[in-house]
Amino acid sequence: MSLKGKRVGVALTGSFCTYEKVFKELQKLTDQGALVQTIFSDAATTIDSRFGKAEDFMKKAEEITGNKPITTISDAEPIGPGNLLDILVLFPCTGNTIAKLANGITDTPALMAAKAHLRNNKPLLISISTNDALGMNMKNIGLLLNAKNIYFIPFGQDNPEKKPNSMIAHTELLIPSLETALEGRQYQPIIC
Repeated sequence: MSLKGKRVGVALTGSFCTYEKVFKELQKLTDQGALVQTIFSDAATTIDSRFGKAEDFMKKAEEITGNKPITTISDAEPIGPGNLLDILVLFPCTGNTIAKLANGITDTPALMAAKAHLRNNKPLLISISTNDALGMNMKNIGLLLNAKNIYFIPFGQDNPEKKPNSMIAHTELLIPSLETALEGRQYQPIIC
């Protein structure tokens, strides 16, 4: 499947340790001709971490995509009624965002983008990055695995010895996962 001209939303949440990989994949999307619009959660727009400054991440997203990131709930809401995207990726998607999405909470730009996008019966792709995937958040992941129009980038444990409940998506599988989700199917195997 060609991604040329596909309208791809990429919502970044606060898993800053994955941003280097996220930006690498963002570049691949734009190189393939996808029209990418980023959305930044509140944490992603305000928290500076040892992985970098929020302002620098937003500038980098704009440089790669050519579009200014969406950073407010009110600016994310038109995604639904305007039918602005073909697919939305929560990339990365923290455990906090997973829990809120599974329970219908819409209190960040990323979550509003997801809610607004799902109303159009279009695919939402999740790239999990959470230290409690095999703990308290497993029930939320399970709910989302069974939800209509929600797909996952394959994921696995990232450090079973030191962080036995932690799981992270294989971000290098973004493009094939995205293509499969656009066809209404889950890329397999989902856990690897």
